[in-house]
Amino acid sequence: MRERPEVTPHYGAEHEDFRKMVRTFLEREAVPHHDRWEKEGIVDRELWRKAGAAGLLGMDAPTEYGGGGEPDFRYPAVFTEELIRARVTVPGFVAHNDVVASYLAVRTTPEQRRRWLPGLCSGELVAAIAISEPDAGSNVADIRTTAVRDGDHYVLNGQKVFITNGENADLVLVAARTAPQRGGQGLSLFVVERGTAGFARGNRLEKLGWNASDTCELFFDGCRVPAGNLVGKEHAGMAYLMTGLPRERLSIATVAVAASEQMLEDALDYARRRHAFGQAIGSFQHNRFQLATMDTEVTIARVFLDHCVTQINAGRLSAADAAKAKWWTTELQVEISNRALQLYGGYGYLRESPISREWANSRVQTIYGGTTEIMKEMIGRSLGL
Repeated sequence: MRERPEVTPHYGAEHEDFRKMVRTFLEREAVPHHDRWEKEGIVDRELWRKAGAAGLLGMDAPTEYGGGGEPDFRYPAVFTEELIRARVTVPGFVAHNDVVASYLAVRTTPEQRRRWLPGLCSGELVAAIAISEPDAGSNVADIRTTAVRDGDHYVLNGQKVFITNGENADLVLVAARTAPQRGGQGLSLFVVERGTAGFARGNRLEKLGWNASDTCELFFDGCRVPAGNLVGKEHAGMAYLMTGLPRERLSIATVAVAASEQMLEDALDYARRRHAFGQAIGSFQHNRFQLATMDTEVTIARVFLDHCVTQINAGRLSAADAAKAKWWTTELQVEISNRALQLYGGYGYLRESPISREWANSRVQTIYGGTTEIMKEMIGRSLGL
């Protein structure tokens, strides 16, 4: 069994106890149903309610609103790692917990927190974030969805695409342009609630991977959103997004490292069991060197990820370091999936094979949350280039 690197003790006994609880929960409530969810393209709403009852939602939200009141990022990281281990869809929970719930826990008024956080923590409400548009992906400043003040409402018009939890979501955190003349500094964030007039969802999008994670387009056509649903200050949306993105990118890196570790474990097990020409395929020098390289790279990824988690817990994670973690670990995840699938040969190409699912799931990781190219651009600018 490959041992997890421990340069410094990263998880304490309390985190490992939490891990055992999460593992038991997923084995009981998610694993038996996941193949059906993959075929249907959506996770049952009941799982969200059960996850809320188990304390797996809104872990860092204040306790007075039903949250865990625990700012330690290691807890959602453990949840993510166990989702990967159980081979249960991840993006929906990351979007709900590590993106939307985190924004709403710190950027909202007490009245807004009373309205939204209890439902997000209990699983009665599912959350999504809507930034990407048909013509605005990596460059948030290109967003065209508009929000115009009209009395005690804002009127939203526009379209969003590739929205995780888009179908299940009861609350959607929407980025819209409130001051067109101010470019990227003219964005604001709004919570659009299920059933709001002028808010519609498109058909469920069929994706290459993460099939149980519901994804769709959202449409706003004269959508009247109460002014009380503005999150924070008007025109401050870009600043809020830039502040929140490092956590989102660290969450994606956590997925990447956990998935890479799982694929490596699977590949090692297969290399020991599978025989060719009278010997285990892992004993061939080429395969042994490939696995040695993968083990080295995954170890390095884990050490840097743990460092970044320590930094975010201390309030010191920089945008550049989050970008480094995001691009390097996700590119590694794609590479590990390629090498592992090659090792499996024809069996790896079968849709029923776990490595084929991991290969498909891996590919989007270098795209959402900021593409690899954008991450490198950010790092380059941080170097004064």
